[in-house]
Amino acid sequence: MTNTWIVTTNAQIGNLVEAGRALGGTITVVAGGDAQIAGVDKVISITADADVPADAYAAAVADAVAAGDQDVVLAPNRPAERVLAGAVAARLNAPVLSSVKKVDAEGAHVARFGGITLQTDALTARAVLIMDGGPAPEGDPVAAESVAAQAYPATVSSTESAQGERVDLTTTQRIIACGRGFKEQSELSLAQDAANAMDAQLACSRPLAEGVNWFDKDRYIGVSGLTVAPDVYVAVGISGQIQHLAGMLDSKVVVAINNDKNAPIFKAADYGIVGELEQVLPQLTEALKA
Repeated sequence: MTNTWIVTTNAQIGNLVEAGRALGGTITVVAGGDAQIAGVDKVISITADADVPADAYAAAVADAVAAGDQDVVLAPNRPAERVLAGAVAARLNAPVLSSVKKVDAEGAHVARFGGITLQTDALTARAVLIMDGGPAPEGDPVAAESVAAQAYPATVSSTESAQGERVDLTTTQRIIACGRGFKEQSELSLAQDAANAMDAQLACSRPLAEGVNWFDKDRYIGVSGLTVAPDVYVAVGISGQIQHLAGMLDSKVVVAINNDKNAPIFKAADYGIVGELEQVLPQLTEALKA
């Protein structure tokens, strides 16, 4: 059996717990702060001050993991946890595998070449794996063993809140993603109306997050953004380049709306609508409301 350790700053680790169960053995979580973790065998809570960033406790997290009996260490693909994973890997002298899609008895299945293929790496030695965290596991939280820790001399001097609702698109079941087919920011209201009727969340391709800044970066789907796997993924005005497809290929049903019948997105779609989004989206909204 393989003993799994998970490093995290919050409870959104359902995919990691599932991976640990597939490997057998025990699952131990090292959690920064007071995260309430369910579905595992043991939780070690690193006491953290409110004004100290989670990654300032990287050395303490690495110490806690190194002191245990671990074969595989898992970390969710989030900024703070990537720092913690790097510290753990350095302490254990272990490799880091990123873009891990699944873990089972065969090893770690890692997305390569922008997600168009999977490479299986056998876990014959200790390794640190980074993969999507998923939702919080169900069940009652496990009583945590608190450990006082010394942080690096770093404090949060100020915070700046971004406008807009923060969502976790990796756990969303329905997504409408917007691309460069939207010529004006005001046109996004058409997508929002459809999303409201569909009980979906809005997302985007990279240009709308990093080019014109119409979306926060936590809504960008793609090889250097988020990887999602909703039940329904509606791509509106997205051409379908591999950089974007890598982030949504695991969607169960893909619907493409584009005015170019030769757009690559149609090859990845289960259903396609050729037309102008200004006309198609209002009709889709009305159909969803009916």
